[in-house]
Order: sequence, then C-alpha cells, then structure tokens
Amino acid sequence: MPDSALIVIDVQNDFCPNGRLAVAGGDAVVPAINALIDDYKVVVLTQDWHPADHSSFAANHPGKQPYEMIDVSYGPQVLWPVHCVQGSEGAAFHAGLNTTPADLIIRKGFRREIDSYSAFYENDHKTPTGLEGYLKTRKIKDLVLVGLATDFCVAYSAIDAAALGFRVTVIESACRAIDLNGSLDDARKKMKAAGVGLI
Repeated sequence: MPDSALIVIDVQNDFCPNGRLAVAGGDAVVPAINALIDDYKVVVLTQDWHPADHSSFAANHPGKQPYEMIDVSYGPQVLWPVHCVQGSEGAAFHAGLNTTPADLIIRKGFRREIDSYSAFYENDHKTPTGLEGYLKTRKIKDLVLVGLATDFCVAYSAIDAAALGFRVTVIESACRAIDLNGSLDDARKKMKAAGVGLI
C-alpha cells in the first residue's frame, strides 16, 4: 500500500497490565499490530514521553487525585497517575512489539506545561508534532491507526488526521480503551462525526 501508513499509538509498558496507567487488555493489541506492520511501507510509532514534573500528573497538584479534572490554559485536563516518565521502563515500548520496521518515532507530552494526546498536535490544538509534514513529504494519503488508548490518544490522533485531510481508519480490534466515565462511546461518536472509519 504505497500511499498508506500505519500509525501505532503508545504501545508502552505503562499502558499495559501492571503499568502505572494500565489499559485493560493493553498487551493484547501487540500480536494484532505485529501482524499488520509488514503490510505498510511507512510505519510510525508514537511514544508518551513525560518529564517527572509534568503538569498532567495528579501527584504534581497537592490535594488532587488521579482522574480529577482541572482547567488549564487550553481547556479541561484530566489529572493522570504518573506514567511514561522519560527514560523509565514504563515509557519503553512493550517488549513484544515489533519496532524494527518503524520509520519514525514521535515523542509527545515532553513539554512540562501541556499534555499531548494526539500524534499531530499538543492539547492546545496549535503546537504541531511535525508528523503531518513528514507524512505529506512521504506522499501518504491513507492512515490506519492502532494502539492505546482508543478513547484518548488514538481518537485524538484520528480526529486531527481527518481534519488535516488524511483518509483515516481505526482498527478497533488492535486498540483498547480506558473508558473513563463513558469516554469510549463519546470518542467513537466524535471519530465517526469527523469521518474516521472504524473497523
């Protein structure tokens, strides 16, 4: 598929069982993703990559608990457990994931003051990661997204990609969700409304 790319979102230890922000069944996506990887000329991996003092960590807000919401300069922000700290074992890709074919690794969430769910923009929806330019330079038109978690980083990436003019498909069997207060159903509705294909 010469004009297609596989975007593998955040298949990292902290999002897998026993991780600091474990997604139920998160490691179950690994065989499904490995089975897809060789079918794509272009493979991009994303990696959550936070400094320890990141503003999205509940631990950095005295009196706050994980999964509480706060308002920040770019809107509502979920406060998360400390996860995917730069250089930690939790931030590493799952050992079973075939990372060898990856052309590019996009690290996100490394700016202390802003969280980053999407592979394309920080959560201010203005600061780009550079992925759009890379894909367009490679003449990519179709994107297939897989990984963790469906209702946050996968959905944000898919919606942004569609808005940037890519044809976007999410393979749900190769994703898993956090499903925080109905977030999966909400994310699926928003992806469909944006023109993202769900299979």
